[in-house]
Amino acid sequence: MSIVTVVGNPRAGSRTLGVATALSSAIGARAGLPDGPVFDLAGFGGQWLDSLAADGEAALAAAAEASVLVVATPTYKASYTGLLKAFLDRLPGGALRGTVAVPVTVAAAPTHRFVADLQLRPVLAELGATLPVPSFVIEERELPDLLPLAERWAADHAPVLAATAGALVP
Repeated sequence: MSIVTVVGNPRAGSRTLGVATALSSAIGARAGLPDGPVFDLAGFGGQWLDSLAADGEAALAAAAEASVLVVATPTYKASYTGLLKAFLDRLPGGALRGTVAVPVTVAAAPTHRFVADLQLRPVLAELGATLPVPSFVIEERELPDLLPLAERWAADHAPVLAATAGALVP
């Protein structure tokens, strides 16, 4: 079992990437799961709208095979990014069956705190993911406190993630 991280920010090396990797590491440390690959979708070019290259195919396969999948996005125009949507649209229905997913959003304002639950969580569930814990949402103003917030969230939820992931293994 491992954690796979997918970041749908169109800016390579973004703050969203930092949030996602901090949370993945905190979950792994608390749940005893090794870190898996991190896919920063910004580095994949426009292939999500065209023919997939080998790295795109590998990212989709890793997401579908993950025990725990951390899916992170900034809030863009009151939603998750089109880049993440294009990636998720490449996964066939049921592709995330057997995967525990954690929606993660970086919100610019308090009014954007619910994007993960209202928009991202239903898409992941439609793809078959199990979502047993609350989303991790951080506002931009909270970014200086990222590590303690991620640690606290992981302390509260990593045991459930690990137990659920373990129960889903055939």
